[in-house]
Amino acid sequence: MSVKTYIGLGSNLGDSRQILVDAIQKLSELGVVSVSKLYQSPPMGPQDQPHYLNAVACLETNLEPLDLLDELQKIENESGRVRLRRWGERTLDLDLLIYGNESIKNERLTVPHVGILERDFVVIPLLDLDADLQLNGQILKHSPLLQNPTLTMLEDQNWANIN
Repeated sequence: MSVKTYIGLGSNLGDSRQILVDAIQKLSELGVVSVSKLYQSPPMGPQDQPHYLNAVACLETNLEPLDLLDELQKIENESGRVRLRRWGERTLDLDLLIYGNESIKNERLTVPHVGILERDFVVIPLLDLDADLQLNGQILKHSPLLQNPTLTMLEDQNWANIN
């Protein structure tokens, strides 16, 4: 049975846009994919690093949560993932944000992803994909984060060249 999942994408090292396009192409091998607009946002952690490119993908997949996590980590590694420090620069970061209506907490995976509601670079792209999305009973379009967003929209949903 197919499950609707949401995956956060981020990159601020290398050719970030191409890295994200390649990641979307690989995600499309795991199921049906749609993507948010492409955004640029300031770094969340140390400020002495480049701004990030961010997006969210909706993936309808038959993979179980940990199998999907394994695939996401494989895509990160295939992209030459570099992670120099906590909340620092990275070639590719793929976060499993939401897996259907499931709540998962184990040593490898917490879903819904911790911190979604504090990150405008996640909430705004999620709303691109589902304007009425709710998380833990909160309607995302009513989030206080939307009052003073820190991100800039760069391209509409056609940036990823999905067929």
